[in-house]
Amino acid sequence: QCTYLEIEQAERTHAVVLSRPAWLWGAEMGANEHGVCVGNEGVWTREPLGEDEALLGMDLVRLGLERGGSAREALEVITALLERYGQGGSCKEEPVPFVYHNTFLLADRAEAWVLETAGRYWAAQQIRGRNVSNQRSSGREITAEHAGLRQRARSQGWWSGDGEFSFAEVFSLTHQPARMEAAKARYRAGKELLQQHAGHITAETFMAILRDKASGICVDSDGFRTAGSMVSVLPQDPALPCVHFFTATPDPSRSVFKPFIFVAGLKPAPQVRSPTFHDDPAKKIPRFQSMVDRRHELYRRHQAALELMERDQERGQKLLQTLRDLEKQGLEGMNALLGGTVAPRPEELADLFFDCVEAEMKFY
Repeated sequence: QCTYLEIEQAERTHAVVLSRPAWLWGAEMGANEHGVCVGNEGVWTREPLGEDEALLGMDLVRLGLERGGSAREALEVITALLERYGQGGSCKEEPVPFVYHNTFLLADRAEAWVLETAGRYWAAQQIRGRNVSNQRSSGREITAEHAGLRQRARSQGWWSGDGEFSFAEVFSLTHQPARMEAAKARYRAGKELLQQHAGHITAETFMAILRDKASGICVDSDGFRTAGSMVSVLPQDPALPCVHFFTATPDPSRSVFKPFIFVAGLKPAPQVRSPTFHDDPAKKIPRFQSMVDRRHELYRRHQAALELMERDQERGQKLLQTLRDLEKQGLEGMNALLGGTVAPRPEELADLFFDCVEAEMKFY
């Protein structure tokens, strides 16, 4: 059972860790036990938006992770399900529908992909490095595509069939929605920040970029906040574990990135699981007729701490420094693990994420 649709179950699914809006089934981003990572973003295209309930892009993120043992396999899972079921339905917990198409970033230890979609149509590009920010970024360098993609473009009069085919040019709207226009500067800034650090990018580099407010990458205005942030380190050496850092709270500039590693006997972290509701307004038809408080325990304490930071600058700075020190300890521990200088016991790794969340809650 996905957010809106029920689809056929797979024989076997992989273990996943997800960062997701609490009301829906899918995820904005996440990873699986095989070191596959997937994230998505909203885009608007010439293809009509599907207001009918279908698969959300966020459902496809989770399905790709649950059913794909590699980035390429996750890509195949997502495109097959997209072609079969389509994408559509509201992506927001509000009575007025908010609908978009999706672009996905997929990576594993060996390769990375950008998958762009327009309705049931898609184009994928194998990449070396890329940032996305609610923009079309795949042009002529397409590695794989929907069998009917070019025919669709020709039948709609979007492409004459002459010259090179560019997915971005052909499927982009002549007048971009305001959201996509505003995202252009953010996309450029992300690209520049990555170029500045080319050749020596670390997990800390990505954390700093995700915290960059000047570029708009870290959003904290007009009642909208960056909701969750994730950074993954996927070593090419299969003997080393993949490490996934999650904030599990909004606004990364005032949050702690906490390390998570897939191991046997993993200790669950109920402090970052949102409550469930017997009569959930997201599941009742008509949907979203009322609101419920979906904040998990860490989020509640984090919010109270943010209010304190805004009220009392001095105490706020002190708390922020404490949080940074906590994060630094986690990073140093993971760098030592990945560098081969320490070898933690499996049970320590099983408790790792839980312990980091617990320490953060104590500081709050």
